[in-house]
Parts: sequence; structure tokens; C-alpha cells
Amino acid sequence: MTPGSEKNTSYCFVSGLITFVIIFSIVWALWRVFMDANGVLKFYTPMYGFSLVAVWLASILVISKVFEFYPFSAANMTGAAGIGRGLILTVLSLFLMLFITYGIFWNFIGKFGVAYFSPNSIVISGGSGAEPFIARENASTAIIYFVTAFIWWALAWDLGFGLWPWQGASQGVRGWSRFCSISILTVLTYAVLFHPHICQLFYPPQDKAGVAPWWAEYAGTGSAFFSLGLALCSLKWVVLSDLMWDGYPWRFLDRRGEGNFIRGVATLIGSVALGIISMVILLRIMNIFWMEPFEGGQYTDAPYFRYLHAGEISGFIVLAAFILKTYFNNFPNLSTLPLTALFRTIVSFIGGGVFYMFYYSTLSVWLLGKVPGIAQPDDTPLVWTMLFLSVVIVHAQFFGAWPVRRPTSGERLLRTG
Repeated sequence: MTPGSEKNTSYCFVSGLITFVIIFSIVWALWRVFMDANGVLKFYTPMYGFSLVAVWLASILVISKVFEFYPFSAANMTGAAGIGRGLILTVLSLFLMLFITYGIFWNFIGKFGVAYFSPNSIVISGGSGAEPFIARENASTAIIYFVTAFIWWALAWDLGFGLWPWQGASQGVRGWSRFCSISILTVLTYAVLFHPHICQLFYPPQDKAGVAPWWAEYAGTGSAFFSLGLALCSLKWVVLSDLMWDGYPWRFLDRRGEGNFIRGVATLIGSVALGIISMVILLRIMNIFWMEPFEGGQYTDAPYFRYLHAGEISGFIVLAAFILKTYFNNFPNLSTLPLTALFRTIVSFIGGGVFYMFYYSTLSVWLLGKVPGIAQPDDTPLVWTMLFLSVVIVHAQFFGAWPVRRPTSGERLLRTG
């Protein structure tokens, strides 16, 4: 350890903690204005607010991970120029959120293609479930599923395939090519894992538009919360391997460090396998506390809640990993990567546990105006987690985590966090 490094480390933790408190306060203020049921706009219904936050997170990743800030430079900027650029990118991400939600889903796809993406189209179709509020919740649910698949593919592609196969192409060509590829894969993933459930939300079920949920027989539920939980459990390992493990073990398959086909396929298979294993472990832990779930069970006894809750727990861990990377210099940084990765992962899991305990405490009931208890129909912790995560990524990617991290001119932004 070099002279003065202890002081620098102490400064890093102090400034990181102060900045984290500020970011937490910003998230709290946003929640009180936009989401709180007793707040101003009351978007948290909860699916309507959930869809807006999920689309915003996807928009942020489109700008930073898919297009690599195109047409802007991928390099950081310092001083007022960096803050100005960050504000522009933030406004752009919010515009994309509004355009994707109301322009693409509500008034294009939902109006001219798949009706259930638009509340207005559902209401016009008539029948059971066509009331304005229910129609908006159902349309929002479909949007949530779609953009979740997009988020998973965007981060998995960045970690595994990277720049492949457009290494020598310009920034714009890479961005548009990657966007088209991820979008196609997202449509396929959504069609298989989520679309069957949405077709069952209406009476009678839309059995000519979508098959009955093929996972219902062994999952114990026809709800796509099964697929959502699996996607989030897998996404957790994508984020951990990217942020906490420096891209390993997938980087062993890539000599140039730019991504390739083999590394991409291995990342997909490996993250899904780890996601399945971790989801099974989480479900068994829930069985210890709440006993076996059963079809027709309510609240914690419902199979669909168990799958969703596994995804919610994974979301807390993902949030903790991003915070550790962004505000605490990815502590700890030891001499060997395997030991470092192990301790970082443990810290992320502990941090996720802290967020879990906070969210289900009486403190969050007071701060966030949430419904007390676990497994309440009007409570979805992923909304708060995604909102928090979106603000953290905006700060890290668009503003270079200033002032915790002061990048030099020309330095590339953090890979993910």
C-alpha cells in the first residue's frame, strides 16, 4: 500500500457514502412525486408506474449500452461540459421513455398490431376486462414483460457478444446493428416466455393468438411471473459477472476482449443455468419459511408470487452491485481476482439483504407510502428497485459518477455501472 492510500481510500468511502445519500434522497423525491399513492401523480397503480420505470431503464441502456452514446462520443467529459452532456442524455432518455410507451406501444403497435399493448384498443374491443383502469394495467403488464426481455438481452449482449461481429464498423453502424439484433431476440423471447400469459388475461382467453402457458404444468401457475423471475435471476448473474468478476469467466473465451460468438453463447447459457439454480435455491428457502405453495393459494402461498419474489430478491442484489461499483470503488480490491470476486459477491448479497429488510420495514411504509407486509397485490418492490437503479445508472453513465469519480478527458465511461 502506497503512502497516503489509506487516506485516499477513506476519502473515497466518505464521498461515496455522501453521494449515495444524495442519490437516495433524489430517488425518494421522485417516488413521492410520481409513484406514492398519497403523492402528486400517483402512477404507482402499480403496473402503470412499473411500466414507465421499466421503459426508462431500457431507454437508458439503449443510449449507453446499445448505441454507445451515438451520435455523441463514448468518452467522458469533464467540468461544465460533462454536466451539460449528462443533462442532455438524461432528457433524451426521458423523451425515449415517453415515445416508446405512448408512441410505439400505445399508439402504434397497440393500435395497428397487437391490441393488448394499448389501453385504448382494449377498451374499444369491449368485453370483460375492458374497463379503463384494468385495460391500462393489462397493457402495462405486457409492456413490462417486453422491456424486461430487452433489458436482459442488452446487458447479456454487452457482456458476451460485445462488439461482435461489427468490431471494425463505425459507432453508428454498431449501434443500429446491435439494436436490431437485440430487438429481434427480444421479440422471440417475449413471444415464448410472456405472450401466452397475456393472452390468458382476457375472457375468453385469446387461445387463437397465443398458446396456453406451456410452463403451467410443472411451474404450478400459468402466470408469466415464472418467466419474469427466471429472467431477473439470470440477469443478476450477468450483472455480477460484469461488475463484480470483471467479465470472468466468460473472458477466458475471448483473447481480444471485444466479445465474440463463443463468449456470447457461453454467457447466455451460463447465466441462464446460474439463474435456474439460484431461483430453485430461493424457492426452497421460501418453502422453509412459508411451506409449500399450492395452486389457488393467495399471497405468500401463491406459486406465482414465489417466482416473482425470487426475481425481486435478485433485483435488490443487482441494485447493491451497481451501488458498490459506482460509489464504493467496487470494494474490496484484493491482490487476486478470484478472492476479490468472491468478497464483492458476498458484499452484493449482503447489500441486497439490507435493501430487502429496508423495503419490508415500517420505515419504508413511512418513507415510500407502500402497503405494509409481504406479497400484497398493490405492492411491487421492483418498481422502487428499477427507479433507484435507473437513477444510479444515469449518474454513472451520463455524468461519470461525478463527483465521486472524476474521469480524465477521453476516458471511457463505466462498462455497466
